Formats: sequence, C-alpha cells, structure tokens
Amino acid sequence: MKWHERARSCIGALLGIAFTGGLMYLLLGPTASIPLLVAPMGASAVLLFAVPASPLAQPWSIIGGNLVSATIGVTCAKLIGDPTLAAALAVSLSIGGMFALRCVHPPSGAVALTAVLGGPVIHVLGYRFVFEPILIQSAALLFGALVYHAVTGHRYPHVGRQDRATASQVADEAARVGFNRADFNAVLERRGEMLDIDPNDLYSLLRETQLQAFSRSFDELRCEDVMSRHVVSVSPAARATTAWDLFKRHNVKALPVVDAGQKLVGIVTRADFVDRKNFGAFAPILSYFDGWLRGDAKRPPNVGNVMTTDVCTVNSNSPITELVPMFANFGHHHIPVLDHAGRVVGMITQVDLISGLYRQTVAQARQTA
Repeated sequence: MKWHERARSCIGALLGIAFTGGLMYLLLGPTASIPLLVAPMGASAVLLFAVPASPLAQPWSIIGGNLVSATIGVTCAKLIGDPTLAAALAVSLSIGGMFALRCVHPPSGAVALTAVLGGPVIHVLGYRFVFEPILIQSAALLFGALVYHAVTGHRYPHVGRQDRATASQVADEAARVGFNRADFNAVLERRGEMLDIDPNDLYSLLRETQLQAFSRSFDELRCEDVMSRHVVSVSPAARATTAWDLFKRHNVKALPVVDAGQKLVGIVTRADFVDRKNFGAFAPILSYFDGWLRGDAKRPPNVGNVMTTDVCTVNSNSPITELVPMFANFGHHHIPVLDHAGRVVGMITQVDLISGLYRQTVAQARQTA
C-alpha cells in the first residue's frame, strides 16, 4: 500500500471515531451512563478506513453484524449465569447468525463479548444496548466512512469488478492455455472457505496478472509499433457539429482534442454525444438551447464544452505492457500516443494492441521454426 493511502486510512479513522464519539456526546450529554464509545468500534474503523474493499467492511456487514451480535450477547448474558460460558456461546452464536444473514463483521464478535462482560453499566441497559450505543455508533461510524471516502475520491461501498466478457471471449478464453471463469469458480467451490476479497476482484486480478505475464514476453514491442498513425483530431474551439461530422466521415469513435501546436488538451468520444444521436438533423435546435443556457443563444456549442480533459495517454517509446492496465483495469478503449514534446502522434485501440501482439507472435514462431 502506498504511503498516501496509509495516511488517508489513518486520517479517516481519526475523523470517524471522533465524529462517532462527538455525536454520542451531543445526543446523550456528558452525564449519560451509556458509553460514548465501545471498543469494537475501533476494530470496525480499521476495516472501514484501512481495507474498505473487504467484504467484511461493507455497510450491511457492520450494521447487520453488530446488531445480530449485540442481540445475541444480551440474550446470553440474561439467560446464562456463568459469564465464561455466556461469552463463549454468545460469540459462537453470533458467528452463526452473521453467516446466516451474510453480514460477517469480525469486530461484531467483540460486540457480543461486550454485552456479556461489559459490567454493570452495560448489563443495566439490557436490550437497550442493541440500540444505544451499538446501533447509533455503528451508523455514525458508517456515515463518517461514506462521507470520507466520497470526499477523498475512494470507492465505497465497494462493488466488485464485473466480468464483461462476451460469449465469444469466453470461448476464446477456454480454447487458449490459461484459465476461464468456470475454472475459477470450480477452484473456489473446491476450497470451500471464505476469502476476505470479493470474488470478482480476485478474478479480475488474476486475469490481469495472466495478461501481464503474457505481454511481458513482448517487452521489445513499443507503442509506436502498434499505434494507428493516421489520427483524426479536432480543435477545442471547433463546433460540436464539426466533431460529429468527423465521427461519421472517418468512422471513428474518439477524437483527440489538440491545440494549435498539436498538443493534447482533451478527448471527445461518441459517448459524449449520446444524447445527440440525431445530432445532424437537430443541430440548429440543440445549438440554440445550448447557447441559451449559457446566456448566448447565438453561440453554438463547441468541442471544448463536451470534451474530457483527464485523458489517459502513453509515450510513443513506451513498452506495450503499459497498455495492459489501461485496457484491462480502467476500461479505456482509445489511448492517445504522444511524442517527447507532448504532441499527438498516434492512437491505440484494443484492436491495435491485439493485432500487434498477433504479428509479434507470428514473427517469433517463424524465427523458432
């Protein structure tokens, strides 16, 4: 983990716990007999802020797991006189309950123990302990995590990467040396144990590793060897209708946006005009309303209004291995290629990459024949 991610986790836990304790103080006041913070919240903070991608750190896990464990813990404390036996049974039943409700959250085991061994202050609360402090503190900590991750641009709640392979891709995958989704699922089922990672994330990671290992054998192949050199570009000041005409005339799906010196300033794709499918026919009307919204009904929309400025690029002399995570991990389909001065000299698509790898494979096979 990079140092800034570690710092982000530490700061998040600091703010999350401080927010939870402060909220309890405001709700209950300084003289409340209810603990403003219970120890399991510290363990929950580790999961929510340090490993938010874990299935054990998702919203239902913390809320469901803590509520189930608190309820079971209070029940065991009331029905079983021996605290050791009550604690052991509370943790055991809590695990079973969390498995049944698909809300496994390790700190919830400590919630069950707290309900049994928390002392008179906890015991006097009875089932009130489930709601105050457990539910309030769990919800407050979760809310803090949701806000913090959103503000810092981190993905939470975590959604596992979905495999978007088509039927033909799956068939190709099965035909070549390697593994496919069926192999992956069979191994997971055979292991029969819970993994602290989303299966889709694990599968995506393994597939990307396999692709990286495959492309490593082509390190001598550079981006300039596989790129399309005939690049159709457009100026940011050009009318959006001009870009749309270029899409249709050259049958391309993306246009690099360049300044007067051919330096990249953005990219515009057909998807940017998804709400303008009949752009040519309705251009005058769309132009009018676009200008009207900006206070100038006579000014037509231009490429600079719709382009994306955060563009993923590669250098012309970069090895093609740098393209693997861009295509496999971030879902890019068109990657501009720049020279040492930042000028656009080519464009690479997934088809270009596959074609380049194929040509290199054939050349290597002929050399070894």
